[in-house]
Amino acid sequence: MRTLLCILTLLYSIALAAQQRITLLFAGDLMQHKEQLNAARTPEGTYDYTPCFSLLEEQISRADLAIANLEVPFGGKPYSGYPAFCAPDDYLYAIRQAGFDILLTANNHALDRGRKGLERTLALLDSLHLRHLGTYRTRDERNLHYPLFVTKSGFRLAFLNYTYGTNGIGVRAPNIVNYIDEAAIRQDIRTAQAWRPDAIIACMHWGNEYQSLPSPEQRRWADRLLEWGVTHVIGAHPHVVQPMELRTDSLSGERHVVAYSLGNFLSNMSRTHTDGGVLLTLTLCKDTLAHARTRVAECTYSLVWTGRPALTGAKNYVLYPADSLAIESLPAAARQRMNRYLAGTRRLLGQHNLGIAEVRE
Repeated sequence: MRTLLCILTLLYSIALAAQQRITLLFAGDLMQHKEQLNAARTPEGTYDYTPCFSLLEEQISRADLAIANLEVPFGGKPYSGYPAFCAPDDYLYAIRQAGFDILLTANNHALDRGRKGLERTLALLDSLHLRHLGTYRTRDERNLHYPLFVTKSGFRLAFLNYTYGTNGIGVRAPNIVNYIDEAAIRQDIRTAQAWRPDAIIACMHWGNEYQSLPSPEQRRWADRLLEWGVTHVIGAHPHVVQPMELRTDSLSGERHVVAYSLGNFLSNMSRTHTDGGVLLTLTLCKDTLAHARTRVAECTYSLVWTGRPALTGAKNYVLYPADSLAIESLPAAARQRMNRYLAGTRRLLGQHNLGIAEVRE
């Protein structure tokens, strides 16, 4: 019996050693309203955004890859908030320091500063060695770098990114913005499949603002993307959290994650349900000895609330994890507002999520 147990233990150890795993973390919209600009300004005339991410740096950095929607261009002075965003470079420095690895640039604010804003944003991302996708200076650049392929921890992943529009501002040649277009998307999926990645992840800027349930169009697009060969779908734009689904293919048994909207990550929005978001953590695994297909090992989410200075009394904006001990020091009005967001979001996701649960840090 003892010999058998030793053999079983050895086999289990070998199986674990042969299993590769990668953890992806997805965040919602990184925005920059005028109030955020004012809060980040220092007496020296520079901008400091590091307090915003201080309570989340550890969680973000733990992921093998952290991805977020960059919903603001870096077009240089003058800086501005809504409706035409433009943030100081210091904002991107803080985003990188927080631990993000990949930023999505195909969204409705990509052209807020026109061609200069698009091209300067890409140049700044490149200078900081931050990977990005969704907008391009030229067609040749898109052909060379899209889909975005990332090799990490023994996995080869393909990322796609598209937006429904750019607020009526037309893209000027030779610049490229990835718009939601069936022919283009199907061709991009075929290009990705030719490289035989372990997973294809489509990040979609879609849906109706402030609606807590996905629109019929979002649902149709999610179905199409999975049918055409996308493995997982992550959504943004509504500025509120929408449900998440872990679907199982009835034929292959493969599981697919669909997150319709991760909500706001950092913004000054204050209307109901817009003052927070979710961090979605997706862990993939594969058994290298058996040459098995990549599968979902785990998918969970955690809630994050944005503490605005008007409520917290702090100098700057701070992102609060739902179970942070720092919440205890917040003024009563801030705690009340945070609890309202948490209760409403938990109620929504408890009713509509499929197979994806909250995990508390």
